[in-house]
Amino acid sequence: MTTIAGIGFASPWLLLALLALPLLWLLLRAVPPAPRKRLFPAVTLLLGLRDDDSLSDRTPWWLLLLRMLAVAAAIVGLAGPVLNPTTEPSGRGPLLVVLDGSWAGAPNWERTRDEMDRLLAEAGRADRAVALIRLTAPEAPVFQSAASWRRKLAGEAPLPWQPTTEQIATAQAQIDAIETDFDTVWFSDGLDYAEREALISQLAQRGTLIAYEHPQATTALRPVGHVDGMMEISVTSSQAVPNQVVTVLARGPDPGGTMRTLGSVTVDFGDTATLQDNGATATARLALPSELRARIRHFEIQGQRGAGAVALSDDSLRRREVALISSQSGNEGLALLSPLHYLRKALEPTADLLDGALSDLIPANPDVIVLADTARLPPDQESAVIGWVEEGGLLLRFAGPRLAASDTARTEEEPLLPVRLRIGGRSIGGAMSWGEPKTLAPFAETSPFFGLTIPADVTVSSQVVAQPDPQLASRVIAELSDGTPLVTRKSLGDGQIILFHVTANAEWSSLPLSGLFVQMMERLAISSGAKPPAAGDLEGTTWAPLQVLDGFGTLADAAALPGVSGPDLVEKPVGPDLRPGLYQSGERSIARNVLRADELLTPAEWPASVAISRYATAPERPLGGLLISLALLLMCVDVVAALALSGLLLKSGVSRRLSSFLLVATTGAALAVVQVSGAWAQGNAVPIDTQPDDIAPLHASELTLAHVLTGDRQVDAVALDGLRGLSDTLRFRTSVEPAPPASVDLEQDELSLFPLLYWPVTADQPMPSGNAYDKLNAYLRTGGMILFDTRDADITRSGASSPAGRRLQQLALRLDVPPLEPVPNDHVLTRAFYLLQDFPGRHTRGAVWVEAAPADAEQIEGIPFRNLNDGVTPVVIGGNDWAAAWAVDANGRPLLPVGRGFAGERQRELAHRFGVNLVMHVLTGNYKSDQVHVPALLDRLGQ
Repeated sequence: MTTIAGIGFASPWLLLALLALPLLWLLLRAVPPAPRKRLFPAVTLLLGLRDDDSLSDRTPWWLLLLRMLAVAAAIVGLAGPVLNPTTEPSGRGPLLVVLDGSWAGAPNWERTRDEMDRLLAEAGRADRAVALIRLTAPEAPVFQSAASWRRKLAGEAPLPWQPTTEQIATAQAQIDAIETDFDTVWFSDGLDYAEREALISQLAQRGTLIAYEHPQATTALRPVGHVDGMMEISVTSSQAVPNQVVTVLARGPDPGGTMRTLGSVTVDFGDTATLQDNGATATARLALPSELRARIRHFEIQGQRGAGAVALSDDSLRRREVALISSQSGNEGLALLSPLHYLRKALEPTADLLDGALSDLIPANPDVIVLADTARLPPDQESAVIGWVEEGGLLLRFAGPRLAASDTARTEEEPLLPVRLRIGGRSIGGAMSWGEPKTLAPFAETSPFFGLTIPADVTVSSQVVAQPDPQLASRVIAELSDGTPLVTRKSLGDGQIILFHVTANAEWSSLPLSGLFVQMMERLAISSGAKPPAAGDLEGTTWAPLQVLDGFGTLADAAALPGVSGPDLVEKPVGPDLRPGLYQSGERSIARNVLRADELLTPAEWPASVAISRYATAPERPLGGLLISLALLLMCVDVVAALALSGLLLKSGVSRRLSSFLLVATTGAALAVVQVSGAWAQGNAVPIDTQPDDIAPLHASELTLAHVLTGDRQVDAVALDGLRGLSDTLRFRTSVEPAPPASVDLEQDELSLFPLLYWPVTADQPMPSGNAYDKLNAYLRTGGMILFDTRDADITRSGASSPAGRRLQQLALRLDVPPLEPVPNDHVLTRAFYLLQDFPGRHTRGAVWVEAAPADAEQIEGIPFRNLNDGVTPVVIGGNDWAAAWAVDANGRPLLPVGRGFAGERQRELAHRFGVNLVMHVLTGNYKSDQVHVPALLDRLGQ
């Protein structure tokens, strides 16, 4: 492509025709004078005479200028002008496109794909052979035409891992097998990985290497941890951005099963107190009630797509197992005086409580062991508890009369107590005391109880007192208003030991009677979350994947994937054999996220010899259509002006008809210019049906069928005309009276207004955004139905695949689609209004898929169909091009041919009947599966 004044030309040699414009000007200057009619009877005397001198008139300068502009616009338009042309890379030989294709590129994937399309368009104009290799899934590069690769770009999507060492080695071997030299364009995701430098060196030796890279930093979520009873959210970035603020959402189902945001927290990279790793990682803490915490399925960075922006949750957020151990017997004293009574009430909503002897409970490996007023343990039990704590357990101890009267931890620190204790304890506010009961001091920021509100009526009258010690200040996590320790803590191995210096009942304080006690127990129960398992702990186990993440961060079912060994699940990096997702073994589940807890993101660096290109700020805009339309408009104006100068514009009926035709043509050309310029300004196809910004008032009161806009004007027009024809059929044959159909933009419009969405699938339609997928999944869960039509049954019925079918697979990855099956003979779609066995459209015999029936659905003897529930299949998938068979014009006449002769009209009739059954199924569910309809159906079926 040749660039002139910032505008590229695909055929610049055509611009040489502009040199002929001066000659054309001279030729058009002289025109013969227009003939004039005059009534003169003696004109017969002039017959046979000849005039030796002839005079020519001159064309007005403005008309000549108009004609020159029309010709110039046509010449420039035919030269293929392009605004914002691609100028890199230059060259004539083969071109290899290298694509990282990892999760790090997902946030900018559409922009990357547009830039690749722009590059391939330039390569096609230069007639360069192109090959593409994706490093996250390398395949042997095959050099083809650029046009063929442009058609395949719509099917490319990022994968949820970075290129592994094995994949880089495979790619290097494939590149070595290429015999000729080539230039390379590398679309980088901006992150470094192993063996990347060796690949850069290899490609630089084969030709020019140009790298494309987004300037934005890559951010990702680490696995969520637990610190001091709260969830710790860590966000790491490839570059330290001081003013970056990230919002992290905790997502999970509500009681109705709809995914909701259960909590959110802001991670501020400008807060130096939360920064780690030289400013590349920032943390924040999130506290949620146990009911919400148990519902969390994953955490995600708000407004960012990609598997790295998602952190899955697993058993670390499950209900804890807490073992309650007391030195008193279970039937001793009143219930309210029992050391464990208030502990049970506080922990029952958030934990599973275990009762029994300590020697029996330790092998069960509970998360927390509570010892209430227990002074000493037998040596064998003490050793077992110490080992259990060192492996990550939480030992929670409460004081009491027995502990206060014993000599435990008087002279030296005991392994199962956080501090040394004084003998006898302390009494405050009693009959023998001069003081008043003490209140609690505010919790320090380093305490697990920080942020909890302390009621004014919580007081302490007695306690065991810690002996002064150099380490005492660092082990106090709660204290009284006079500075006396109330709760102390120390670490032992991977676990913790915590001591409440008061009783677990209301004998020494009013703390167990308050809501604060419940909140403190809940915080401590969360802190008992098990640490990530070591590889040795999982030796000999196999973990089956339940759900895995795709490159965009969407969970998909993983039932078809093989299991993973326990050590590999912990140690092996994510890749094609270990995808990020949720894995299960027995009753345990482990989430393997894209990043590990201590993993950092390293930005990619390039040698000085590699040119770094930034992504274009504006895509290419062809101007040829605009200029050709402008030339047509100017020519129409020229014809009208010439007729006006000759006096023939409005003189006769023929002239009037001719001028009317030219006026219409002029108007059409003007509209074409406006339409082309509008499409050029927007960068995409103009919607076929301009709708108001808020369509809710128009469709909330009436039943309305709608189709999804695909961006293909012809497909969208047929879809709208098809729904218009189906609406007419419903109005004429049933009691349903639909409003005129609507065109729906998934990004902007509310979907719940439409019971049925018709979605024609094209090979190159854009992928919906994350917000659009959230709307679609909510629509499917709340009773909506989507009819996916790939319109390719004429191809796929022979077993071949199609671009539209592959695009449908990509579109459906992020949808909550249930298991599917071909429509069975007893499905309600076969009898919702008409009795049908086939569902043709413009094509016939294409498979139609619906939600699979429950495995326990039974068919009673004598009834021609199974007893199904009252649900509606959320999706119907087929390829029979139903909209083309339904489509009618403004007068209700069919727009497109279907079949031949009478058979074709019968096929169109069956297509309309299928549409009626489909709408009836949406509106009535499986109403026709009720047994009350059996006699009528048997009669119709002739049974």
